[in-house]
Amino acid sequence: MLDFILRGKLVTQIIIGLIAGIILAAVSREAGMAVGLLGDVFVGALKAVAPILVFILVCAAITNHKKENKAQLGPVIRLYILGTFLAALLAVVASFLFPVTIALTVGAEDLTPPQGLGEVMKNILLQVVDNPVNALANANYIGILAWAIALGVILRHASDTTKALMADLEVAITVIVKTVIRFAPLGIFGIVASTIARTGFGTLVGYANLLALLIGCMIVMALVVNPLIVFLRLRQNPYPLVFTCLKESGITAFFMRSSAANIPVNLELCRRMGLDEETYAVTIPIGATVNMAGAAITITVMTLAAVNTLGIDVDFATALLLSVVAAVAAAGASGVAGGSLLLIPMAASLFGIDNATAMQVVSVGFIIGVLQDSAETALNSSTDVLFTAAGSYKQGDPYPRKLPPEAVPVDAVR
Repeated sequence: MLDFILRGKLVTQIIIGLIAGIILAAVSREAGMAVGLLGDVFVGALKAVAPILVFILVCAAITNHKKENKAQLGPVIRLYILGTFLAALLAVVASFLFPVTIALTVGAEDLTPPQGLGEVMKNILLQVVDNPVNALANANYIGILAWAIALGVILRHASDTTKALMADLEVAITVIVKTVIRFAPLGIFGIVASTIARTGFGTLVGYANLLALLIGCMIVMALVVNPLIVFLRLRQNPYPLVFTCLKESGITAFFMRSSAANIPVNLELCRRMGLDEETYAVTIPIGATVNMAGAAITITVMTLAAVNTLGIDVDFATALLLSVVAAVAAAGASGVAGGSLLLIPMAASLFGIDNATAMQVVSVGFIIGVLQDSAETALNSSTDVLFTAAGSYKQGDPYPRKLPPEAVPVDAVR
């Protein structure tokens, strides 16, 4: 049993934790609420390590980047941009084909969303120049990336001792995070049990159509649009690669609900796939911040649901503009749970929807977030690996049909 806990497949353990949480909540509501502490501790640990993980990984990768190494950063970033825009466009088309409405009677949260695209761009710029300590403390991933890239570029000219120190820090923080990840099954057990015990699934019934449209768009993006993008780049069957990413990365991201927290899983998956470390050490942390296809879908679908509810006519030009705005806004969404919801009022402002009404839509988003945010994160995080692989491979390169086993944290220390 101990060997299974320490060395067993993480996905299998997560599924066991999920089923156990559902059973416990069904048997005893009080017991389900009690084990919620396990979930709180796990989520707290993820929130604590994710910002420093992103900072050290990006900084160390750039610091130790060799000039003769030709990392495939450009193709991967272009795939990130294309995928996020197509996700927003897909959501627009789906919302026109299957219009949904929502009951805007939920009390608005006391939050302060951006009021327009200009303010979003201003906020992103201010996040870039944020104090590094403040950025780490508040999980400002855009600011963290900016400081990590700047320091990494400068430290490329540092002594070999400094570069070795950065490499050792990278190994150390990765081992710490992998250790935290090993407790994911217990954390998910606590999260699922307490969530079902507290709210059940009855609350979600009233928003079934909205959830179906959101998750349906994400499934189409994962199984149709993303494979098409990969096929057009590599000219071969993309589905072995797609299913590998969904299985090895998407499942864990679904339960963690944080792209940033899933970075160690993605890095390990890239290693097992035999990708160039110089590439994925940079593109995976960047993707967790800016590659947000799921967020683009959420922003677009929720906004158009409000538009349909209010009976506002939308022409194609405005819908296309919404796709662009949603893609830009998604890139500025936080890499943590619920990060995309506060950008809905900004998109809604394109249609003249006032802030109070838009905040009711945000509140609905928090209600359905149990499933919506999990599916969104699974799409976002698995796509990071998918596009990193697609950008690294060349036409005709064979995919690894059988991945080597996961590394155990102690091996990294050795």
